[in-house]
Amino acid sequence: MNKTYLIFTHEFRTLIRRVGFIVMTVAFPLIGLLAILGGQIISGITDGGDPGPVDTIEIGYVDAASLITGHEEQGFIQFIRFDTIEAANQTLVAGDIAEYIIISPDYLDNASIVRFTPSRSLDTPGDRFNAIRNLLLDNLLTPEISPELIDRVKIPVNLSNVVIDPATGLPADSQGGFSEFVLPYIFSILLVMSIFTSSGYLLQGLAEEKENRIMEVLLSSVSSRQLITGKVLGLGAAGLAQMAIWLVSARLLAGLASDNFSEILGAIQVSATFIFLGLAYFILGYLLYAIIMAAVGSIGSTARESQQMATIFSLLAVSPLWGMVFIIENPHAPLSVFLTLFPFTAPITTIIRIGIADVPLWQIAASMTIMALTTVGLLLLSAKIFRTFLLMYGKTPKFGEIIRLLRQA
Repeated sequence: MNKTYLIFTHEFRTLIRRVGFIVMTVAFPLIGLLAILGGQIISGITDGGDPGPVDTIEIGYVDAASLITGHEEQGFIQFIRFDTIEAANQTLVAGDIAEYIIISPDYLDNASIVRFTPSRSLDTPGDRFNAIRNLLLDNLLTPEISPELIDRVKIPVNLSNVVIDPATGLPADSQGGFSEFVLPYIFSILLVMSIFTSSGYLLQGLAEEKENRIMEVLLSSVSSRQLITGKVLGLGAAGLAQMAIWLVSARLLAGLASDNFSEILGAIQVSATFIFLGLAYFILGYLLYAIIMAAVGSIGSTARESQQMATIFSLLAVSPLWGMVFIIENPHAPLSVFLTLFPFTAPITTIIRIGIADVPLWQIAASMTIMALTTVGLLLLSAKIFRTFLLMYGKTPKFGEIIRLLRQA
């Protein structure tokens, strides 16, 4: 036990003194604090001064359908009539208008509008599109339709969503939305980084000690079980401390943002439940992948080969991020539930789903239970792998050879 504790303290102290680990730990709180302070400065400048008049944008138009009779001022956009395409084009080339449009003669049949601009863009800017649409609506509907009804046609829906608590029939405390999703999204990425930073150091350390034959010296003093246990717990404790710092700092930053920043960041709240689940899934995820990385590190003959084999499991862990759009749009779909229960994708999927929907308690409990059972099973399997491959040198064994040697162990 004393040797395990010595290895634990050595690995913990070595990792928390690494420059990369320190930078990574303080970077997230520091970036969040700078973002909030920057927002406060910009907000103070905006609120304290007169924003001044908005520059008018002039857009030409050629009305081949003879529809436009007025309403050429649409907000800060002024439409200017041209009788010919050549005149509009020459004015655009001279830089006197920002762009021009042509209303085709058969507009009423196909709604065809062609827009000519002096530069490329990904799509029509929203303000230009709305101004062109409103110009046409005003001229098509006036004077038969009242101005009030035309305004309602332009903005037919101002939709607000309210989530009702089925238990009370009253508006629920958690209304969802972007503000409740953004934090779990950020932490799902940080969770992956933290898990693989800690387990990656374990993989790298084992592979290098085996490659340099330091492992033979270590195993002459301690058992393989003591060595692996001390390394896993020491590096895991450092990673847990890192995740705890991130979660606590996020709660403090969210409180600071709610007082001073924009509506989106101001609405972000970090609940105690989220902190608990974040730490719980870090512990389970780290133990699961640390055992895998330790097994891979003992199989590979060099550090490079071990890292190449570990890539397979790294891709498996981050795979929920690739299907994030599907999970967001279908949080209760069978595939989303499967990824929640599948131990290798459970940490990321669950954190994402918590931000956008109410995940049933049984799914979270089943997810954690399956992860814990899988970790125990892999731990037993890894014990055989350590005994078989930790002191085996030469070329990395193939998959079939690994299975054969494990059966003989």
